[in-house]
Amino acid sequence: MTVEIEANGYAFTAELTGPSDGELVILLHGFPQSSHAWRAELKALAKAGYRACAPNQRGYSAGARPAAIDSYRVENLVSDVLAIADALGADDFHIVGHDWGGQIAWVTAALHSDRVRTLSVISRPHPRAFIKAMTEDSGQASRSRHHKSHLRPEMTEEMLADNAALYRRGLPAVDPRDIEIYLETVGSFDALDAALNWYRAVGKSKIRAADMPAVVIPTLYVWGNIDGTVGRTAAEGTADWVKAPYKFVEIPNVGHFVTDQVPGRFTPLLLEHLETYSNYAAEAGTSLSSANSHDGAAASSSREK
Repeated sequence: MTVEIEANGYAFTAELTGPSDGELVILLHGFPQSSHAWRAELKALAKAGYRACAPNQRGYSAGARPAAIDSYRVENLVSDVLAIADALGADDFHIVGHDWGGQIAWVTAALHSDRVRTLSVISRPHPRAFIKAMTEDSGQASRSRHHKSHLRPEMTEEMLADNAALYRRGLPAVDPRDIEIYLETVGSFDALDAALNWYRAVGKSKIRAADMPAVVIPTLYVWGNIDGTVGRTAAEGTADWVKAPYKFVEIPNVGHFVTDQVPGRFTPLLLEHLETYSNYAAEAGTSLSSANSHDGAAASSSREK
């Protein structure tokens, strides 16, 4: 059901499913989407007994749309996640993210491992793997060129012009009906401009990708191998930045928007990951915040047919 969650001084519109006493799973959408990206996962998680929350994040929710670009710094976006968990009464939670939501999920897991039980990310590699790929993979800079173009003030109007033609082209292989649902959230100038502020605030953020430590909690990373924004170097390099059980799943012939392009494909992977590692910290008998205790943890990779 759709709810309003008061957190961090704002009102976040969110989809909330599952029993109130279930383990909390927070799902963070990417740009330029909304909580609708997690429609299949929300239903499956609730059926499995989890309490699943997919918020429209800062800028995407009308009640959480500050005007200043500085308000969209990474540390504020991470703070929103923790505040939402607090508002739902959860000391710890599973975190799931895609694209920009994946970036915030990585940072939250890396810096607040005492609160995060498991991490699951689609497309977005670990920040350090991404930086390394920018220097070692000649194609990654081209794949990421939209980061620079999104800084321009004119981009908002350009994306919405001609019935949002440029916006629509940015969601390749996504069902037009789902694009219309996304536009219900980000189809106004104020909403899309706020969403673009995530890019514009990166240089102002106190949290720097280059300083991000390795993640020390069980991690699932899923990558579509025709993703136009993330190449193989960054995807495969992510394994170097997880010091805990790690699974990398490559989905062939699927692009950036996995949950839209192949709805339901990610869902069983997520459920298996949560079931396997829900009690990892307790079973390991050690603090999640100790990176050295997980050195040499097993990693696996697979390529779906």
